[in-house]
Amino acid sequence: MSAMDSNAEQQHSTTTTSTDYAHGQLARAFAVALSHPDPATRSRADARAGRWRAVLAGMLDGSLRIGSRTPVAGLPAWVTPEVERGGFATGRACAEGPLQPYEVAACRAAGIPEGRAALFAYSLTEAGLTGLWALLDSERYRVTVPEEAALLTVAWLVRAGEQSAALELVGVLAPFAARLRFTPPPGDSAGASPDAVHRRSVGDAVTALASLRPNRLVETQREALTVWLPFSDELLAHWLEATQDGQPLDADPSPEWRRRGAELLLRYRTLAAAHPLCGKHRRRGTNLAVLRSALETAVAGEPLDPRLRGLLRSAVDGMVSKRGLPGSETHSALRAAQAEQAALPSHHAIAQVLLSRLAVLGQDDGLAEPDAVLMPVTAAEAAEFGVPAASAVPAALFKPVLAATSAPVETLIERGLVPSAEVLAELAPQLAAAAEAEAHADPALRGLVSAGHRAFAGRRSLLLLDYAHQIRAEELPWVRAVRPYRSGDPAAQQSGLAALRRLGELAVGTFPGTVLPNPLISELAGLARRADSALPFTEELAADIFMGGFTPKFAAAAGIAAGLLEGTLYERYFGIDYAGVRALAQRAEEDGERSVVAREFSELCRRRAGSPALRGSVAANGTVIEQAQILTTHNLAVLAGPVGVVPTGGWPTAALGAFTTARRLVALAERLPRPLLAVKNAAFAWRQLVFHLSLCSPQEQVAVLAEIERDHPPRLSPAVAGLQLAAAGGGVEPDDADGRRFLGWTVGPHWLLRR
Repeated sequence: MSAMDSNAEQQHSTTTTSTDYAHGQLARAFAVALSHPDPATRSRADARAGRWRAVLAGMLDGSLRIGSRTPVAGLPAWVTPEVERGGFATGRACAEGPLQPYEVAACRAAGIPEGRAALFAYSLTEAGLTGLWALLDSERYRVTVPEEAALLTVAWLVRAGEQSAALELVGVLAPFAARLRFTPPPGDSAGASPDAVHRRSVGDAVTALASLRPNRLVETQREALTVWLPFSDELLAHWLEATQDGQPLDADPSPEWRRRGAELLLRYRTLAAAHPLCGKHRRRGTNLAVLRSALETAVAGEPLDPRLRGLLRSAVDGMVSKRGLPGSETHSALRAAQAEQAALPSHHAIAQVLLSRLAVLGQDDGLAEPDAVLMPVTAAEAAEFGVPAASAVPAALFKPVLAATSAPVETLIERGLVPSAEVLAELAPQLAAAAEAEAHADPALRGLVSAGHRAFAGRRSLLLLDYAHQIRAEELPWVRAVRPYRSGDPAAQQSGLAALRRLGELAVGTFPGTVLPNPLISELAGLARRADSALPFTEELAADIFMGGFTPKFAAAAGIAAGLLEGTLYERYFGIDYAGVRALAQRAEEDGERSVVAREFSELCRRRAGSPALRGSVAANGTVIEQAQILTTHNLAVLAGPVGVVPTGGWPTAALGAFTTARRLVALAERLPRPLLAVKNAAFAWRQLVFHLSLCSPQEQVAVLAEIERDHPPRLSPAVAGLQLAAAGGGVEPDDADGRRFLGWTVGPHWLLRR
C-alpha cells in the first residue's frame, strides 16, 4: 500500500495540495543532482528538480490547480498533462515543447514554415490528407502520446465520408494547433500477431545493449594475459641466456645480447604506451619490473650492484620454479590455456554482433524470434567483428533481448518474463488495445485505435480531489469521434468479455495473494466498459491521502461480493453481515440513492474499523480502507462472479498459492527492520486465501486446510485457528488469540510482530 498512489481515482484531502510534498520532492531531486556519482543520474535529477520548481511556481501563482481534472490553466481535460510523482501537474502538456525532428522534416518536405500551426493547416489540405491516408494504411507510425492520433482520426473521418464529424474535431483541436503535436512520429509497420505482446521493444533492447561498455577489470586481465605475460616470458628467456647453471654471469654479456636487450626495452616502452590498463609491470619489486630494471642497467654497460643482482636471481628462480622454463611442456601448456581464455570475446564485443542483428528489425516492435538473435556468432560476423566464429552469446546478454520477446502473454509467463502482477499490468494495455481494435471493422481504424489505446495507457494519473475520476479514453475528442464505428454486434461484445476474463484469470491465477495493481484494475474496468458491462472495479487507495469516504461503486462492488459470499467461510471469518450489505447495495440500484448509500457504506467501514476519528492518523485511515477491501474483496468477487474468472488449477490451487505468498511475507517481516509493509501485504494475501477457500467445495476446503495446518509457521497459528473455526461454521473474533482474524492495519502494535 504505497504512501502516494498515483493511480487511485478516489483520493486526497485538500491538505494534500499544500506545497510541503512538492518542496520535499524538490529537495530530494536537488540532493541527488548534487551528489550522485553517476553523471546521467545527476542529469535526470536536475531535470526532475526543474519540473518540481515549475510545480511550485504554478501552485503559488495560481496557474496550477492541483486536485482538479483540468489542473493547467487554459488546457482542457483531454490534453495529456506532464505529471510528476504524487499526481502533481507541472504546467506543461506532454505533447508540447520544441518541434520534433520528424515535424521539422515534414514541414520541409511540404515546403511550409517550420511550426506546428503550419503543419496542422497543411495536414488538412488535399496533399496533407493524402499523406495521412497513406500513413494510416501503412501503419508506419507510432503514437507516443494520445494527441498524436488526432489528425490521423480527422483523416479517417474524411475518408469515411464523415465531414461533419471531422470538422467538429478540427474545431476542438484548432485552438491548440500551434502548441501541441497532433501528428504522429514515423514507426515500423505493425506485423506482429494481434495476440502477441511484448514488455520492451527491439529499440529498447538496442538501447540497453548499446549502453554496455567494456569491463575494465576483464580488459585489464585480457591485457595481462595477451601482452604482459608473453613479454615477461621474453625477458626471462633473454636473461636465461646470460646465466650459467641458473645464476647470472659475472662477466659482461655479449654486445649482441645487449643489442637484443635494447630492442626489448624499446618494445616495452611501445607496449606500455599502447596498453595502459595493467599497471602491475610498473610496480617496483614485481618480477617483470626487476627483470626490466636489471636489463636497463646491463644494456647501459653498468655492472649490477649486489642488491639488484639478488633481486634478479630471486625473480628468475621464482618464475622458473613456478611455471617452468619458457618453451617447456609445463610452461607451454599454461600459456596455451591462458591464451585460450584471453581469446574469449568480451561481452561488449558480442553485444556489437547482437546490435547488428537487431538493427535490421523494426525498432518499435517486439521480438518474435529471440532465439535467432541469440544464436552463436556466424563466420561472416566473425570476419566483420573480429570475434571467433561459433562464439556463444553469454547469459548476461540474454536479459535485454529476451525482455523484448513478442508472444502471447501466457508464453511470456511460462518463460519467466512476467515475474509480477506489476509487469502483467504493463502488458495489460496491449491486450486491451487488441480487444478494442477488434471491435472495429476497418483495418486502418483498428490500427489507429490500438496505437491510441496503448498511448493513453501511459498517461499518468493526476492527484484529484472530491472523488473526481481520472479522464477516460472515451472522453478524448478523437476517440469519441470514431465511437459510432465500434461494432455493436454480440460477437464484438463477447470478444471484449473474453479479453476481460483472460486478463482476470491471468492476474488471479498467476499471482495469487498479490494486490492487483491500480493500472491493471484500470484496464479491467476499461475492458468492462467497452464490453458494455459497467462493473464496479475498485482501486487500491492510499492511507495518507484518504478523504474518509468511498464512492458509490465501492458499495456496488460489496453488493456483488454479498451475492457470491453470503453464508460462506469468508463471511464468517471476517464477521460480515452480507445480507445487510446486499440490501444496502440494492437501495442504490432501486431508489437511486447512490450518494446516500456511499455515505452509509463509508460509515459501515468506519464502524467495522473501530470508529477511528475521521481523517485521523495514516494507520487509522488504513484500518477503514482495509475494511472496504474486505467487504468488496478488492475486485475478486467481481472477477469470479459477473466476469466468470476461474484460475488455472482451480480455486484450491489459488488458495494454496495465496497461503504460500502469506507465509513468505510473514517470514520476511521477521527479518526486516521496518516490517509493517510486509505484514500488510501478508494480510492481503491471507484475505485472498480466505476468498479462494470459500469458493472451494467442502472436500477441497478440508484438503487445503489440512495442508495449511501442516505447513504454517508458528506465528500464523492464531490466524490458522480462525480459519478452522470459520470452516467449522463458527465465528471468529478480531482479537481472540485462540482464533483471530488476520488484518494488516492496526493503530497499535501488530500482534504478528509481538515477541
